[in-house]
Amino acid sequence: MLATGLGAVEVARRVGCGRKSVWRIAHADDGVREWSRPERVLSLCDREEISRGVGAGRSLREIARQLGRSASTVSREVAANGGRGAYRAVEADRRAGDQARRPKQAKLAAVPRLRERVEELLEEWYSPEQISATLLLEFPHDPDMQISHETIYQSLYVQGRGALRKELTRCLRTGRARRKPHGSRSTRGRIVGMVNISERPAEVDDRAVPGHWEGDLILGKAGGSQIGTLVERTTRFVMLVALPGGRTAEEVADALVEQAKALPEALRRTLTWDQGTEMAGHAQFSIDSGVDVYFCDPHSPWQRGSNENTNGLLRQYFPKGTDLSGYTQADLNTIADKLNQRPRKTLGWMSPSQAFNQLVATTA
Repeated sequence: MLATGLGAVEVARRVGCGRKSVWRIAHADDGVREWSRPERVLSLCDREEISRGVGAGRSLREIARQLGRSASTVSREVAANGGRGAYRAVEADRRAGDQARRPKQAKLAAVPRLRERVEELLEEWYSPEQISATLLLEFPHDPDMQISHETIYQSLYVQGRGALRKELTRCLRTGRARRKPHGSRSTRGRIVGMVNISERPAEVDDRAVPGHWEGDLILGKAGGSQIGTLVERTTRFVMLVALPGGRTAEEVADALVEQAKALPEALRRTLTWDQGTEMAGHAQFSIDSGVDVYFCDPHSPWQRGSNENTNGLLRQYFPKGTDLSGYTQADLNTIADKLNQRPRKTLGWMSPSQAFNQLVATTA
């Protein structure tokens, strides 16, 4: 049924199973199949009409209206096939068929030097999106050395397109060979005297002013060990805090004060935390460090989005179930430095270290 052009939803309805079951069966071997032209795809007759319209000097919007198609569809079709002066219906249709034909060799399999560079960056624990952006910067004029992040994911996830070594899935942020939705966090207790995030200064929200931090704990095996994580909102710079004595309020406050005092005063403004009782000593921490503490609403991890994302990245170094008690502060500083050297999309592919060092230089 799939080979005749039916979609997975329609196949599932006819067979009497779920759409995900159809997807799993279709992708069990190589994840690709021979393609037949769906109705939504431009036909040769459509392309003939486009060619005649272009030749007659009509606007692309007018041609699209006559075909009952979106103007953007016609615009992309003409642009992808040489523009108005070079568009030919038969050549465009043949090109579309060649591009859609399955199976075809994956780019990572066809270009060994591209595959080698992607594998090198994966082993440095770059994400596929970071790899895609890095290659674009390294080889701006070499299309053979550029690749989308989705193609990298497919090469890892789909066995038949596995130009990359399957074991490299361990280098992905989740370490999984399949994508899975995230679950929600459990309820946390309230803290006496806490100041809600709604009272936080407005300047924190737009990230224009540096020195505002988000924090949390990463727990080890059976909750028996822990590490503190701090992320600067403007630069996404990460600091890790060793907590060998446990996560009591006093232990956490003392360790955070020590980290805060290592920063320039201009980069010590606020800290946003969730409602974990490990921050019950927030008042004394603020007195000792000069950093005001604000607490998120319950069940609202997005209010510490930078920290939540960073904690996910750190799970590459500290998988769930790991005993964290063996990591010294020096070990954590090394891991934080590795993460701070990775390019970040939100920083225009600068690294957090580069962005943070610029801030330090301007505040010195």
